[in-house]
Amino acid sequence: MGELAYKRILLKLSGEAMMGDSAGGIDGATVLRLAEEVKELCDLGVQVGLVIGGGNILRGSEVASDVLGRVTSDHMGMLATVINALAMQDSLESLGQAVRVMSALQINQVCEDFKRRRAIRHFEKGRVVIFAAGTGNPFFTTDSAASLRGIEVDAELLIKATKVDGIYSDDPKKNPDAEFYSRISFDEAIDKRLNVMDATALVLCRDHKLPLRVVNIFDKGAVKRVIFGENVGTLVQ
Repeated sequence: MGELAYKRILLKLSGEAMMGDSAGGIDGATVLRLAEEVKELCDLGVQVGLVIGGGNILRGSEVASDVLGRVTSDHMGMLATVINALAMQDSLESLGQAVRVMSALQINQVCEDFKRRRAIRHFEKGRVVIFAAGTGNPFFTTDSAASLRGIEVDAELLIKATKVDGIYSDDPKKNPDAEFYSRISFDEAIDKRLNVMDATALVLCRDHKLPLRVVNIFDKGAVKRVIFGENVGTLVQ
């Protein structure tokens, strides 16, 4: 397929991607399929970092209430991402892929603490690194965590894998006339409030010149085609 366009990427998966067709939680077969795609990238020589959301288990912002404060609920959401990270770790290891989970919260019995230099060393040794527990701070999304970790570890591209083929002017499932963008600037994405990622994540990418590509995770091989430089999904830069 030619030469690799990117050697180190940060792949952001939503928690919902772990569900498959189930109503919630983790579907083992789905996680294994995702792991197989990641393993294929590694076999090509790509260094892969992963950030996985926790929405299939719990969204902190949605469970906050008069009884349950936002800070506590966000910490619960961070722990949900750790659960997903451990599931992905086991699936990757079952395929023979070396992997490390690094958490922004200290949970030493189940994963490592995040340390930038150690993460880069893991990449250099051919290990997938799964960054769990968001940024470790409430009020920040896992999108922001993906942008932050991507910048910290010198990723060449941030890929957000979603349920749609890229970025549209409106929800294509509700509005058949929604315009598809094959390329858009970060400023346009922010100004038009296209809900690609939250504004904090987009500003981080923009200010640190980390390009973002939005692709459909259910389009098998889409991420691989991106790695070889194909124009798949939407490029934001």
